[in-house]
Amino acid sequence: MAEDSAGLPSNYQFWMQKLSVWTQASTLETQRDICLHLPQFQEFLRRMYETLKEMDSNAIIERFPTICQLLAKSCWSPFILAYDESPKILIWCLCCLIKKDPQNSRESKLNSWTRRLLSHIVSTSRFDIKEVGLFNQVLGYAPTDYYPGLLKNMVLSLVSELRENHLNGFSSQRRMSPERVRSLSRICVPLLTLPDFEPLVEALLTYHGHEPQEVLCPEFFDAVNEAFLLKKISLPTSAILCLWLRHLPSLENTMLHLLEKLISSERNSLRRIKCFMKDSLLPEAAACHPAIFRVVDEIFRSALLETDGAPEVLAGLQVFTRCFVEALEKENKQLKFALKTYFPYASPSLVMVLLQHPKDIPQGLWHQSLKHISEMLKEIVEDHGSYGGPFESWFLFVHFGGWADITAEQLLMSEAEAEPPEALLWLLAFSCSPGAGHQQRARTMVEVKTVLGCLTKLFRSPALSARDLQAAAGENLGGDPRLPACQQLVRRLLLHFLLWAPGGHTIAREVITLMAQTDAIMNEIIGFLDYTLYRWDHLCVEAHRSRKLARELLTELREQALPGQVNQ
Repeated sequence: MAEDSAGLPSNYQFWMQKLSVWTQASTLETQRDICLHLPQFQEFLRRMYETLKEMDSNAIIERFPTICQLLAKSCWSPFILAYDESPKILIWCLCCLIKKDPQNSRESKLNSWTRRLLSHIVSTSRFDIKEVGLFNQVLGYAPTDYYPGLLKNMVLSLVSELRENHLNGFSSQRRMSPERVRSLSRICVPLLTLPDFEPLVEALLTYHGHEPQEVLCPEFFDAVNEAFLLKKISLPTSAILCLWLRHLPSLENTMLHLLEKLISSERNSLRRIKCFMKDSLLPEAAACHPAIFRVVDEIFRSALLETDGAPEVLAGLQVFTRCFVEALEKENKQLKFALKTYFPYASPSLVMVLLQHPKDIPQGLWHQSLKHISEMLKEIVEDHGSYGGPFESWFLFVHFGGWADITAEQLLMSEAEAEPPEALLWLLAFSCSPGAGHQQRARTMVEVKTVLGCLTKLFRSPALSARDLQAAAGENLGGDPRLPACQQLVRRLLLHFLLWAPGGHTIAREVITLMAQTDAIMNEIIGFLDYTLYRWDHLCVEAHRSRKLARELLTELREQALPGQVNQ
């Protein structure tokens, strides 16, 4: 692509000179020259489009001041308009000049001029398919009538015809044939980013005929989805929902586009990830239809397996779930679909408990809810219940990741003399290492229980030191030989302790410096603090002192990160 773009200016001048000669004379020799060069000119137009589509209209005019002359001369050449895909590529190039929201009279004039050329091409070109018939024969407009206002009316006429066709069904004598609908979807492909065509695109997406096969062409679906992802088209959620339900590749591409944003070299804050989610419309669409939720969920599941539980993917899943639940509560006051259709392979009672937002449960009952969750998960995982294996149970649990952190907080803030409940210890061990066997999980529970015993004794100590926490952790914070999952769990307990213990605030920075021996651990700590603040916002936690410390630590650690690595 870079090579093509670099070679355009010299070619550009060559073709400008050719077009000038072709338009000034109409001799037999000129016509032969045109026919001889048509394949090369079409390839030039294709390369030109690849360059133009990466630029906005102002940048295009600045780089190619005579672009309007080149396109106009091309559009008025009957030889060019009759050759192969040249008309279609010319339409693509012209669409790049359209400014969706013109800011001044120059941009408005350019839009009007471009639309007139588009109308001319549509009215005179043949695409080797019956697309033009939709405009000339069906609606009865003459080529000279193709002006912006009339084009808008034509679109509205087609929209009305599609809707009437959909409402009347088999009984309509004016029923639009599947071939015409398919042809209409094909002609919209190069035009769908034009504002005037958006109503027609929406009408096509929401149109449902009575044919057993899909009537809209795949290229139409692909083009609409690409325009949506690049924010070149504005469609209501209902139309996007229809797009994804009718064309699975579009939904899969949207998810891959989202995952690419999540798994990047930059650290994305939870606030930014939430913006990605809301922009994608995926949570809202998933709440509207279980089929979309299950596709999105399966892609998250595969991504977690392929990336070995990458924190970015896990954070994306948890933010998606939170947005999905909010949309579900908003859109489905009376559920259109049973919850089991969203989670068909999970225990319905476990799903119901996990879906309860902790803020809707009195804090005094959190311990009871956590015990109930632990017992249900343990029965499925260790007693080989009928709802999948350990990974499937863990995958369901981590959708609602806040419960694991509440478990750690509940254990830390329990009475020093009290024995940590086995159910909560099991839940904490399972959350960090779902693939561990019974013996390994039991070993993790013993180690965590020992660390908790020391931390709960220190929790209300008026004077603390980093050495106290080193002793509580059982070994040197910088060289822990524990299994990686258990090591990570101990670090999370220490971070919870620093935020909640009255004396933890004074030694937090020193302890974190000792812990953050690698970039991976630094990222882990940043992710923990970011998620904790996000979770507290949703729980309406009023721990002002802990909030203030978490926010300060997060800001300081982000500043220590390499420039350009953090996205807030």
